[in-house]
Amino acid sequence: MAEQNEKQKDNRPHREGGGREGGPRGDRGDRGGRPGGRPDGPPEIDIDKLIADSLYLDNQAHSVVSRMRDMDSGTRSQLRRLYNAVRRACRAPEPERQHQFVMLRARLAYTIARHSLRSLDTLEKLLLQVTRKNEVRGYERFRDLFEAIVAYNE
Repeated sequence: MAEQNEKQKDNRPHREGGGREGGPRGDRGDRGGRPGGRPDGPPEIDIDKLIADSLYLDNQAHSVVSRMRDMDSGTRSQLRRLYNAVRRACRAPEPERQHQFVMLRARLAYTIARHSLRSLDTLEKLLLQVTRKNEVRGYERFRDLFEAIVAYNE
């Protein structure tokens, strides 16, 4: 009997890309981690380490892409559009730059919620740190991180 139950488990269709499956809108099923099906959140990215250490930046980019592949069905074009918005915000004049990044954070939050891209929550938190710090180097490193994420996701 137990052997038969194992066969039934193995014959279930495998979901590619993390699409929705039944249930109410946004219900993505049990993803392990915490009770209630919510996945354990990744550790936050430290902005100071990101600015100081290129290897840390590379490791964080790999980590985000890995989480995206495990959790989400985000498209490359969504990522590229966000990356282009990051580049535009970096090029904004000094007095306007912080505002551009604040608005970018709102756009990122909307995209995450609209397309259930929970793996990008880390970037949203990092963007909050970057805008609070309001330093050119922080903005540039955020752009570099996003560029690495886009590259590794191709």
